[in-house]
Amino acid sequence: MATKWLLVAPVAGAVGLGVTLGVGADTLLGAADGVAKQDVKPAVSLPITRVVLFNSGVGYFSRSGEVMDDARVDLTFPEQDINDLLKSMVLEDFDNGRIAAVSYDSREPISRTLSSFAINLNSNPTFAGIVSQMRGERVDVVLTPGATNQPGKLSGVIVGVEHQKEAKGNTTVDVEVLNMWCAEGLRSVKLPEIQQLKFANPVIESEFRRALDVLALSHDSQKKSVQLHFAGEGKRKVQVGYVIEAPIWKTSYRLVLADKEKPYLQGWAMVENPTDEDWAGVKMALISGRPISFKMDLYNPLYVDRPTVEPELFASLRPVTYRGGFNARGDGVANGESKQLEELTKDMPEKEVRLRAAGAMGGKGAAKARPESELLKRTFADDSDGKFAKESAAEMGRRLATSSVGNAATAGALGDFFQYTIDHPVSLARQKSAMLPIVGKDVEGQKVSIYNQNVQKTHPLLGLKFKNTSGAHLNQGPITVFEGSVYAGDTRVLDVQPNEERLVSYAIDLGTEVDPQNGPGNQKITSVKAVRGIIYTHTKLSEEKKYRIINRSQTDRTLLIEHPNRTNQQFKLVDTEKPVEDTPELFRFQTPVKAGETKTFTVKEERDIASGVTLTNSQEGQIRYFISLAEASPELKQKLTAALTLKGTWDVTQRELSQVVADLNRLNADQDRIRKNLRETPKEAEVYQTYLKKLSDQEKEIDALTTKQKKLMEDEFSSRKKYEDYLANISD
Repeated sequence: MATKWLLVAPVAGAVGLGVTLGVGADTLLGAADGVAKQDVKPAVSLPITRVVLFNSGVGYFSRSGEVMDDARVDLTFPEQDINDLLKSMVLEDFDNGRIAAVSYDSREPISRTLSSFAINLNSNPTFAGIVSQMRGERVDVVLTPGATNQPGKLSGVIVGVEHQKEAKGNTTVDVEVLNMWCAEGLRSVKLPEIQQLKFANPVIESEFRRALDVLALSHDSQKKSVQLHFAGEGKRKVQVGYVIEAPIWKTSYRLVLADKEKPYLQGWAMVENPTDEDWAGVKMALISGRPISFKMDLYNPLYVDRPTVEPELFASLRPVTYRGGFNARGDGVANGESKQLEELTKDMPEKEVRLRAAGAMGGKGAAKARPESELLKRTFADDSDGKFAKESAAEMGRRLATSSVGNAATAGALGDFFQYTIDHPVSLARQKSAMLPIVGKDVEGQKVSIYNQNVQKTHPLLGLKFKNTSGAHLNQGPITVFEGSVYAGDTRVLDVQPNEERLVSYAIDLGTEVDPQNGPGNQKITSVKAVRGIIYTHTKLSEEKKYRIINRSQTDRTLLIEHPNRTNQQFKLVDTEKPVEDTPELFRFQTPVKAGETKTFTVKEERDIASGVTLTNSQEGQIRYFISLAEASPELKQKLTAALTLKGTWDVTQRELSQVVADLNRLNADQDRIRKNLRETPKEAEVYQTYLKKLSDQEKEIDALTTKQKKLMEDEFSSRKKYEDYLANISD
């Protein structure tokens, strides 16, 4: 039976300069046991026996061993790991043992610790500053032999330190003087003349030494000591586990391709031992998962300023507590896989790409041979029968012998995570790294050429569409691809779950070219409908993309075309082959292309655009446009035609009203002219009477026009309202 303690928070009292932790029933006894067990003989150090590494920057380390009776285990940790240690340590004492206490070096702020001594050594105090703090203490002073008018030794009580002016040549200088009360009375001694000063009080002497010890200890802040106190009888097993910061373990893969054989996937895990301790035969597991982990300051003593409150003359209230609010905030980040292949060629000119690829494939562009036959003879051995060339080609085409590297790990699910358990004990020296084979399986795969206009405009990329049939979760990492035994390229893969399919690409397919062309787009109105004075039209927008493909190689190709997925823009595929795969960003269409074949693959997309137009009295042209649409129903056309008839009646009334207003304006202007002439014409003149008669006739005409204007204004308002009301209620 094991006694297990989860050390989750520091519940402790101070012991000297250290801290002791106790748990449960041992809490009150922990401090006393901690003091008593300081002299317990340390047990043999517990070696690391198990290491579990995660992808989130932490590792779980377990130490185990045997102790005898009451024992103390001394461990040291870097200071930056103490917080994680206090947060996660788990202790186990088997065979009826118990955990007495855990003590560790305190990290009291040095200024606060120094200020607790009788002599405060903060801020690098001077000799005068130290002596001034000890006013009233008895000291023994030894003076320099050259001290003026002073005995060689003095004994007395410190009164204080003062500054005095002393003449020195033509100037005066400040001199610090120690005032002492001696047997013969008050004496003053210049501080520069003091050769030795000793405190007579042994307590002050001890305080001074302890303050100096604290200063000395503060210089070594790299390592902190942790003592584990176990209580029990006889020999028994103990174990301690904890989570501390550790480098993430990484993976890299080798993918071997060969004709008529399944692709072979080999995976390696890279682990580091960043500690100052060798790992000797430890059990190791690698977890493919990212548990949430954080840091919390549990090591530094924390102090809160408290207000000073005057006592009240009435009973005080109980302290009020408040619950936290429920308003929480969380942010998510979704990681995509788009454009992961762009890095292959973004900085490389296409001409250079062609030359490099030709070189790797042994093509004509690999190197430009000098024409001098003598140079060729000196450079190359004679191979007239072609035997060497045949053997070299066969060797490079032969598949790599991967069977010599076996799996060193057993893969399996671990809750929501995936675990690789290393099958054999691992030994790794401190500050060293190692590569461990964790995957070695044939996987299902199909060679493809992958074309994406935004990655490489002219050529697709050579790739593999593989299914993870290894039975293990594949952690993200780089993949080096081999064709037979020849390096073919590099690629990268994100996390792949068991039985999940994934694409990888590793080289440029120079034997295939793709020319993307945008086809003619068009818009067509598909329906027209009126609802309470609003004409709704539905327009179908069609777009077309043509991919012209030519396969100049001597082998057939399976081409995957990556086309933007615009589903979120309401586009849908029409008259197009169904994609073999779709992602939030892309459609992937698959089409075979035989050697030497030229073909075109067309992608057609459509989306409906709805729009509404509110009919108003100023849109006669818009109404006539809707009448002309073949998609408008006969009933709607009839109603719109009737609306134009009402509009015509309103227009006639408007024209008549405009004419009446024009006539009135003309008559008013003519009357102004006649009245002006009357003022200039004598009354006895014959024309004067003519002007009066004409003015009288116009007044009658103006009265008639004014009456007509009023009637037309009423008719115009009525016609306009009738027209607008009709428009507002048109529906079909």
